[in-house]
Amino acid sequence: MLRYAYLHGFSSGPNATKGTWLANSFGKRGVTLALPDLNSPSFAKMTLTDILDTLDEMDRQAAIHDRWRFIGSSLGGYVAALWSAMHPGRCDRLVLLCPAFGLQDRWHSLVGQVALDQWKKEGRLLLADANGDKVPVHYELVEDMARYPKSPATGCPTLIIHGTRDDLVPIEQSRRYVMDNPDTRLIEVDDDHLLRDSIELIDQEAARFFAI
Repeated sequence: MLRYAYLHGFSSGPNATKGTWLANSFGKRGVTLALPDLNSPSFAKMTLTDILDTLDEMDRQAAIHDRWRFIGSSLGGYVAALWSAMHPGRCDRLVLLCPAFGLQDRWHSLVGQVALDQWKKEGRLLLADANGDKVPVHYELVEDMARYPKSPATGCPTLIIHGTRDDLVPIEQSRRYVMDNPDTRLIEVDDDHLLRDSIELIDQEAARFFAI
């Protein structure tokens, strides 16, 4: 049996616009798209290890012969690739939306070097959660993420959709990834990191890629 799940990005959650839109569209095709909450145990205290544990628990609830098809956005795209690499044979196909490969090297550009230094020194930094509320996120998130590979090979057929105007995760990351991973195809769209204007294209390409 094939199982489908949408993995949301950082500062997002299971009620993310893309996830809920795609879940509704997939449902009309008779396919259930699960929307797990990756903010485990909370947005303030999560680590990459915790997020991977959430997927492990989800996988334990599936049958041993089931296979996963993930759609992952930004951090969720990186997580989908990483989990697939760590569990060979458990993922059938992946669709990655502006996947945050190499995030470990870009915290300074995302939050600013001064804020990053403060984060490391004080152990907490106020960052917006899925509701836009400022939450003190612990620095262990950064430290834990540094223990994992920056651009893991998925080990399964993968489709990346990336906006050419993405100023959070430069499209060059995906272009390099595709060059190093022959089972991966890249579709470039005239959009930014949120891919709001590309949701119908994402739905169509994902459905074609998954043959549903």
